[in-house]
Amino acid sequence: MSETTEQPDSTDASGETFGFQTEAKQLMQLMIHSLYSNREIFVRELISNASDAIDKLRFESIADAKLLEDDSELRIEITFDAEGKKVSIRDNGIGMSRDEVIKNLGTIARSGTAEFVKSLTGDQAKDSQLIGQFGVGFYSGFIVADTMEVVTRRAGETAGVRWTSAGEDQFTVDDVANAPRGTQVTLHLKDDALEFAEDFRMRSIVRKYSDHISVPVMMFSTPEAPIAEEGEEQQPAPEAELEAVNQAKALWTRGRTDISDDEYQEFYKHLSHDYEDSLSWSHNRVEGKLEYTSLLYLPKRAPFDMWNREQPRGLKLYVQRVFIMDEAESFLPIYLRFVKGIVDSNDLPLNVSREILQQDDRVDSIRNALTKRVLKMLDDMARKEPENFQTFWNEFGEVLKEGAGEDFANREAISKLLRFASTETVNDGSDAPEKTMTLEGYIERMNEGQEKIYYVTADSYAAAAGSPHLEALKKEGIEVLLMFDRVDEWLMGSLTEFDGKQFQDVVRGDIDLPDSDKDDVDDDAHKDLAERIKTALDDRVENVKASRRLTDSPGCLVLSADDMGAQMRRIMEASGQAVPASRPIFEFNAEHPLVMRLDSEADEDRFKDLALILLDQATLADGNALGDPGAYSTRLNALLLELLGDAS
Repeated sequence: MSETTEQPDSTDASGETFGFQTEAKQLMQLMIHSLYSNREIFVRELISNASDAIDKLRFESIADAKLLEDDSELRIEITFDAEGKKVSIRDNGIGMSRDEVIKNLGTIARSGTAEFVKSLTGDQAKDSQLIGQFGVGFYSGFIVADTMEVVTRRAGETAGVRWTSAGEDQFTVDDVANAPRGTQVTLHLKDDALEFAEDFRMRSIVRKYSDHISVPVMMFSTPEAPIAEEGEEQQPAPEAELEAVNQAKALWTRGRTDISDDEYQEFYKHLSHDYEDSLSWSHNRVEGKLEYTSLLYLPKRAPFDMWNREQPRGLKLYVQRVFIMDEAESFLPIYLRFVKGIVDSNDLPLNVSREILQQDDRVDSIRNALTKRVLKMLDDMARKEPENFQTFWNEFGEVLKEGAGEDFANREAISKLLRFASTETVNDGSDAPEKTMTLEGYIERMNEGQEKIYYVTADSYAAAAGSPHLEALKKEGIEVLLMFDRVDEWLMGSLTEFDGKQFQDVVRGDIDLPDSDKDDVDDDAHKDLAERIKTALDDRVENVKASRRLTDSPGCLVLSADDMGAQMRRIMEASGQAVPASRPIFEFNAEHPLVMRLDSEADEDRFKDLALILLDQATLADGNALGDPGAYSTRLNALLLELLGDAS
């Protein structure tokens, strides 16, 4: 990620001019065009930022009451000038210092920003959804404004700062005398955006998007002159006064029956800066030994940096309605890092810190309760709204799988939520099936006498569905789970059984097939061929034996019960970790014509080449790279030339 230029591009009497960070400039321009159809979104974003600034002042003033100065009535004010084509949104919150202005309004200081920008497609509809997950924020003002001006002063400081930009390549920063505490954002409207300098329009937007925030949003009233009776002198209209447009009551403090679905969704967007509605939410108040309120949301789409486990995550924490911190990660386990929401406690101290949260038994109790609540939300959705749950699973399923390996106390509940493709899934040629299966459903479909849940892991859906290890199982009508997510092999190292049924990896060790004639394979009858192949393959394999799993393929590779799988091996190698050496077992299908031809081959050199070709084919069928692809090509070409020569 590029840095904001430390040295100004130019300096003049009016201030310093800085260049925007590259990613900030790209995102800003894309946002202006992609979100054009929903221009009023800027009001929500700027009011949300103002509300956050007031929350932060409330928190900091707990330790230093002087920060409130002589202005303790916290509020947001919206004023406009239709003739001057201007709208201003002002708060008397924490404000920003000069350094904070340059950092916050010139860069996007977020991990993975460059990767996010690269992921944008150029399709405005798709990109607007991605932008929503990244966060729209301050720059949304340029959707309606030619120029934006920010005047701000941080609480406790004497000097103010003015930031000005036309939203292109650069911005100007200069000092301001006598600036009030807080931040005022002034938008110089484009000619086609003058509707936002109208009283009725702005009031309707505020009520739509910001009715739920806990701070009053003030606008000047528009009083009308009283109607004069006949013969009376016309009286002038009373002076306009500031009045609250919104309810100014934190949404989570209201009763659930008093809150509409639209209000819940707008609060979610305020909270998460998401562009889309959430999938579901849970609003709950707990009274008793502990008293707290929680409002939890399940998003519709995963953020671009979901797999960065180090990225700050968590709920907004309030104590007695006072904002304490963003991203309080102690209230949910990391595998639920996709959950958005707030928790408001009556029991925690106002001066609570992250270190205290990690050691507080009350926090542990709240964490356990909130974890169970999220899992119940998911269970309810899975039973009552399966299409929504499938949407959730497609976005967050891999993350939830982490919980089955990390959260032993809730493993059973998580296991019921897991979804997998299987050999019963219709393969339409896509990278993944539209429909996935539950473990409970698998058990219901198990064959009579079947005691195990069979599964296979691979790097892709196609590789799993086409694995030769499934052949005998398919012939017997036994369903096999197809696992191709990157966490699946790690998951199955922890998830050993479900509902009393053991899991069986069809790629590992000996496989037991109920009522199968493959179990009658006579090892002694093929002992000589196995030893001959073992000699030809030398140290490339651990052992060679006749297979009970194959019906159509000539050979396959099998791991011993304790060997690390190929998927986990690649993950460890990619992370630079040492991987223990291992060799697979080569199983051959004694009834396959190629193997029967191999058995009759008298020329040992030719026998070895054919055996190596079968080994390389089995390696490729598993989705693994060949150790020496050139040698494989040479052997295969020689065989083809020989066959073509015989044919001619």
